[in-house]
Amino acid sequence: MRILGIDPGLRITGYGVVDIVESQQIYVASGVIRSNSDASLPDRLHTLFTGLCELAELYKPQVAVVEKVFVNVNPQSTLLLGQARGAVLTALTHSGIAVTEYTALQIKQAIVGHGKANKEQVQEMVKRLLKLPAHPSADAADALAAALTHAQSSKLLGALAAKDLPTSIFKTRTRKGRTSWK
Repeated sequence: MRILGIDPGLRITGYGVVDIVESQQIYVASGVIRSNSDASLPDRLHTLFTGLCELAELYKPQVAVVEKVFVNVNPQSTLLLGQARGAVLTALTHSGIAVTEYTALQIKQAIVGHGKANKEQVQEMVKRLLKLPAHPSADAADALAAALTHAQSSKLLGALAAKDLPTSIFKTRTRKGRTSWK
């Protein structure tokens, strides 16, 4: 299975592509899509849309994972980020890719082991898990971490399905930034 992870942002959107072959996680590619901060908002959103459509065409992932974003301190930044996420989600669905979303807390918990991990800790764990020679950029590391989180979740759900256990009882719920099992 090929997974495209996305860390959405209006100025910089990170992406990471990972192949899952049996139990191995194999690094394929990562990087960022940058929009010109001097360009108009519609032009910046168009840059994200076309960049992601090109990535989808180039790497042909079976699934995309997008980091869910919560409201932050600055309402204007939150609105702009929401529009960037909209462009990302539209590009992915336009390209025919199934989309899954995880919160930053869920991703950090899955990759580092605690939801309050900092960017450097995420970069280090992504480097180790994918056996990379150097740390990826912070945005690319977040995207790769999202892809790896989905790989781990898929493996767990696949194991449960193989045991004929009802996976519906294992759904998660997020409230007030905390994830728990239902």
